[in-house]
Amino acid sequence: MEGSFQEHPYVPRDLKLPGFVPLSLSQSTIVGVYGISSLLVVSLVWLFSGRSLKNSNIDRWLMCWWAFTGLTHIILEGYFAFSPEFYQDKTANYLAEVWKEYSKGDSRYAARDAGTVVVEGLTAVFEGPASLLAVYAIATRKSYSYILQFAISLGQLYGTAVYFLTAYLEGDNFAASPYYYYAYYIGANASWVVIPTLISIRCWKKICAAIQVQGQKKTKAR
Repeated sequence: MEGSFQEHPYVPRDLKLPGFVPLSLSQSTIVGVYGISSLLVVSLVWLFSGRSLKNSNIDRWLMCWWAFTGLTHIILEGYFAFSPEFYQDKTANYLAEVWKEYSKGDSRYAARDAGTVVVEGLTAVFEGPASLLAVYAIATRKSYSYILQFAISLGQLYGTAVYFLTAYLEGDNFAASPYYYYAYYIGANASWVVIPTLISIRCWKKICAAIQVQGQKKTKAR
């Protein structure tokens, strides 16, 4: 019977997904396309950012990160937030396939959990464009670069905290197997914990140092 809960691979098994259509693409294809696309973005940003002598290697890596994370937020997470019936897709749409596959690690996506949709929607609409703006800010050495990066990083950390804590409070039983739990739920989200933390610390130090220098200049001017 089409749409019966027995047909989907997610947990809990009694999760009802009317009209569910199984994956058309293999896991290797889905992960491979995402990996190659991400590598292409990073490579292009690294290449073009190297044309300016003003950009240090740290700045170039940061530009790569913000380009990668910005496009991920806008394209992948944006698709999820505004495509409530992606699990019914019959066209092998790559973006729908991504979320069908990822839902094996966290079935709240297939179930359209309200908290998850809100977090992903806000991330796509606000943090995605802001991340791309950070690429521009670093490349052109704008005065707001560190404040912007700090704000986005805090937003990402807040989003991941809500994501993990709500899962914990709801029983943390949304993965089809330990493999998907650690590969998708933990592994795929680890970067948005580690990297924003490091960027936040760096930006905090840079901002504090700039304020201290400005304070010293005012003191000398008196």
